[in-house]
Amino acid sequence: MAFDAGILRAVLYEINQKAVDGRVDKIYQPERDEAVFIIRARGAEQRLLINAGSSCPRMNITGIKTENPATPPMFCMMLRKHFTGARLTAVSQPGFERVARLTFECHDDMGFKTSKHIIAEIMGKYSNIIVTDNEDKIIGILKPIDFSASSIRQLLPGMKYTLPPPQSKDDPTELTRERFNELARVANGEASAVKFIQSSFIGIAAVVAREIAYRASGNSAATLNECADKLYSVLSEVTETAAIGGNAPSMAKSYDGMPIEYSYIELTQYSGGADIVTYESVGALIDDYYMKRAGEERLKRRASDLFRILGNAESRITKKIALQREELDRCEEGEKFKRYGDLITASIYMMHRGMDKVTLADWYSDGEEITIPLSSRMTPAQNAQFYYKKYNKAKSARVHLKIQLEEAERELEYIATVYDALTRASSERELSELRGELYNSGYASKMKNYTEKKKQPPLILKFKTTDGHTVLCGKNNTANDYLTTKLADRSDWWFHVKGSPGSHVVLECMNGETDPSESAFTDAAMIAAFYSSASAGASVPVDYTRVREVKKPAGSKPGFVIYHTNWTAYVTPDSEKVNAMQIL
Repeated sequence: MAFDAGILRAVLYEINQKAVDGRVDKIYQPERDEAVFIIRARGAEQRLLINAGSSCPRMNITGIKTENPATPPMFCMMLRKHFTGARLTAVSQPGFERVARLTFECHDDMGFKTSKHIIAEIMGKYSNIIVTDNEDKIIGILKPIDFSASSIRQLLPGMKYTLPPPQSKDDPTELTRERFNELARVANGEASAVKFIQSSFIGIAAVVAREIAYRASGNSAATLNECADKLYSVLSEVTETAAIGGNAPSMAKSYDGMPIEYSYIELTQYSGGADIVTYESVGALIDDYYMKRAGEERLKRRASDLFRILGNAESRITKKIALQREELDRCEEGEKFKRYGDLITASIYMMHRGMDKVTLADWYSDGEEITIPLSSRMTPAQNAQFYYKKYNKAKSARVHLKIQLEEAERELEYIATVYDALTRASSERELSELRGELYNSGYASKMKNYTEKKKQPPLILKFKTTDGHTVLCGKNNTANDYLTTKLADRSDWWFHVKGSPGSHVVLECMNGETDPSESAFTDAAMIAAFYSSASAGASVPVDYTRVREVKKPAGSKPGFVIYHTNWTAYVTPDSEKVNAMQIL
């Protein structure tokens, strides 16, 4: 779903209602292509987010607080220089383009009042953030565009800002009935109405075009002829709705909760084919749609080095295991060599030096004849010893290979636990803990620019069950070790998903309590299942036992423990219930 001009207009309406006349308190740049302005207006704090990335470009009043880098980038420093303390005086959208202009009242280098602008171009991979003075001269830009990038439009500091080249389409907000009829007459009436809308008017995304066609005809795949009578009025109504912040901003979600489409209007086109969720504001809608998607993109970018290290380690270990198994299969030939040695020894009186093979009766297989290769340079006794040595070598190799295979498989399981923790990491602190774990485990000893930070207690999540018990959960192997071996009391209860990577979870007993309630056990087991690789499953098995029954072998990998006395509960993870139990 593209961030179209209609939803941008609805966003600007919300900004105008909540943030205009407010002062910029702080400015952050949590990502390379994202800026957040903290604006205090009407006694409240508003967070204005502008993302100019290629994957999730957007602009909205956001309620999501992101972790910011310790050292602000140069573009962030430039924004702070010009706009800290400035007052947001106006917001506008030229035409029906995906361009927003934010006007601020601030001071120039001499201390005189002046106007400066932030121009946000939300146009997919061409998105950008541009800063201009009161004469629209560019004084800062997130992504400079020179002649090598575009021969049509250049954006560089010192140049005059110009809008993107106009499209050969009409502005739907200025459309008259006469112009609409003119466009409809020359169009192919048997073509889809959606195609007509998108090819004739700017700023309308496919989902909005389908919604207009559906409202005009009852069928989102209707032709232009089938809905031409009502199409103009519905088109005008929908585009005018954006100017007042939208009408019941909504999102279509699949039945498993995954977002499908979103818009500043209520989506009626799905007719029971999806769950439609409405929101109080378009900003909340955008937050919900992009939260998971943007979070995954941010994680992928920040943790790219960790994914690469784990991927390389997994490939190396998998290849090593395959080679060891092949070698182990070859070791099974050792019994054949022992048979050769025994047969040669038993029939040595029949043989002499210089023979290159011998055919003997094999009493191992009911006297069937077998031909044994010999070395003509060795005596029969030496040939027998040669086969015994090969047998002993294969027997010894088989023992060592089995040990090495077990170690490699445990190592692969450890990599899976780190990968599982990485996919659930949500902050820079968690990524830092994982980097430290891999560095200390020897997997990232050559990690570029890695400096071990001052040790501090790892991050432990805290929950309250429905009956008031405290549940603690580690989010990675380092935190799991700390929780199980140091933080938990020996009489507390320990939980872990059965046979899969996951977090260690501890259910604390209240004072004088031996066994918590059944609901507390169920809640703790659900948390353990949710924070594991089996979080999407149903009836997930979770082992639980007393903390005193859990042991960590000396020299084992982080997060590895053993236990022999346990019970197993079966639960289905419920994300809403788990999130509601978490104590922030």
